[in-house]
Amino acid sequence: MRPILLLLFLFRAATPGAESTAPPRAPVVVELFTSEGCSSCPPADRLLATLERTHANSADVIALEEHVDYWDHLGWRDPFSSPEFTARQQRYTELLRVPSPYTPQMVIDGHQECVGNDAGCVRAEIGRASQDPKIEVKLQVKERSNDKVLLSVQVAAARRPAEIVLAITETGLSSDVQHGENAGHNLAHAAVVRSLASIGKLKAGETFSAEPAIQIAREWNRENVRAVVFLAERGSDRVLGAAEIPVGR
Repeated sequence: MRPILLLLFLFRAATPGAESTAPPRAPVVVELFTSEGCSSCPPADRLLATLERTHANSADVIALEEHVDYWDHLGWRDPFSSPEFTARQQRYTELLRVPSPYTPQMVIDGHQECVGNDAGCVRAEIGRASQDPKIEVKLQVKERSNDKVLLSVQVAAARRPAEIVLAITETGLSSDVQHGENAGHNLAHAAVVRSLASIGKLKAGETFSAEPAIQIAREWNRENVRAVVFLAERGSDRVLGAAEIPVGR
């Protein structure tokens, strides 16, 4: 009887539906500080796109490509650059104790950084960040009308206070660069950040909800627009939780 019972057990274990469900991928925010005027940046752009597409190290990589403006006076003005992103990178330079801002630079979950085209370093840091517990963030599209999208944001309680940041990104963008270090090349980009703003503050021990509205600019391809919400810990900018959804469909 024992062999029969053993065979029955093995058969039942192998039946469809008996396998354990794989755990959901942990969201990891990867910010790339880049510029179309920088000759070493295109490989980092491609790496970011690959990481987002393949979900590196079992993480749900949320890509934010932020174009700085300090390369703009060296022969080519990056059409996606903004002093806002330069200032954001400068803050990371101080928080992470980096000697000076540079491109390409990737910042992983707000608390580790790597040279943006160093795939080994970036993948290792993403793997470590994916092991950190994250606060649940629920992000949904509530309404769509012409050039406006209304979102619903719900954030679970956290032990530490955080800034709640909304980023709007657009994929599928590229440029035919005419001057500077990348002259003559067509540069394709990952998730270019179109806007970045705080939408509220999460107090320790409390939940948060909001319904921010997005204005879709005429020049954006709304089919490629996404909304990203992430929690930046007050004082350190460490990412405590994040979520991403398409908004133009």
